[in-house]
Amino acid sequence: MRLEPIAAPSLARRLGLPALALAATVLVASALAMLAGADPLATLGLILQGAVGSKFAALETLNRATPLIFTGLAVAVAFRAKLWNIGAEAQLYAGALLTVVVGTQAGLPGPLALPLMAGAAVLAGALVLLGPVLLKTRMGVDEVVTTLLLNFIMALLISYLLEGPLKDPMGMGWPKSPALPRDARLPRLAEGLRLHWGFALALICAAGIWLMQTRTTLGYEIRAVGLSPQAARFAGIPVGRVLVKTALISGGLAALAGFSEVAGLKGNLTADLSPGFGYTGIIVAMLALLHPLGVVVSALFVAGIFVGADSMSRAAGVPTYIADMLLATALLFMVLALLLTRMRVVRG
Repeated sequence: MRLEPIAAPSLARRLGLPALALAATVLVASALAMLAGADPLATLGLILQGAVGSKFAALETLNRATPLIFTGLAVAVAFRAKLWNIGAEAQLYAGALLTVVVGTQAGLPGPLALPLMAGAAVLAGALVLLGPVLLKTRMGVDEVVTTLLLNFIMALLISYLLEGPLKDPMGMGWPKSPALPRDARLPRLAEGLRLHWGFALALICAAGIWLMQTRTTLGYEIRAVGLSPQAARFAGIPVGRVLVKTALISGGLAALAGFSEVAGLKGNLTADLSPGFGYTGIIVAMLALLHPLGVVVSALFVAGIFVGADSMSRAAGVPTYIADMLLATALLFMVLALLLTRMRVVRG
């Protein structure tokens, strides 16, 4: 048996196989619930209710989806050019770090502080990814290794800073940074709600990336480089320059996740600011088939599973790890669906 490429996959194949992947994921989730001693239908119902069953639940899902949209977009942009950015977690923390430094040290009023904080965060995230992409284009170093290792380097740097120069003297020994001033925080979308303008910024970024990819020369060049660097180079596209531009955009998007979490939700920097948003962004991007608008839907789906699983765990006594297994299964099925969308199995 061998795989044979399909020149023009039909619409039914392109939509049907991902739908089957999601259906298979639901079946696996039901089996996991049964193994945990719970009613599968009741467990899935509790996840759904915990994710969108009330105004509070729906807003928590949107809050959780906000950083996932940013990291999902960062991964989708990079992967489209076959730039394997596994370091969105490091770029997120770089953005969060600069957000805190600028927000607490600049002493500017909110209308000036917020754009400056966001700009500094984007620049920090872009520079974190610039190093690996230059090593890739100039020396052929595998960016999977360099971006992955930067996650650990950044985590250790953040831990050092929170135990030293950035430690809040009023934090009662807890390693966290000083809180941002009230006027340097992202305002809420509505009074009394936790949902902040970071979510709106994420939607704007998703629309902007979609327009960039479909309506600009850079978007065409990114797709061309991703499809075949050799053919793109033969056609006169500066592959190295396109990869650098892609890295700057991708790193900046991931850093905005850190900016939105600090300025919109948490108010300060802690070592556990991200429960793996950078890594989960890979799942979000893959489930969205690397489509920027699909990233929004995928991020809402993933966020709903996490928020709903927390609620389900309290109500049914089922471990929250079922959510991690559910997402891992969804990713595996989706990767298989993507493969079979473009390839057919041929005997002989």
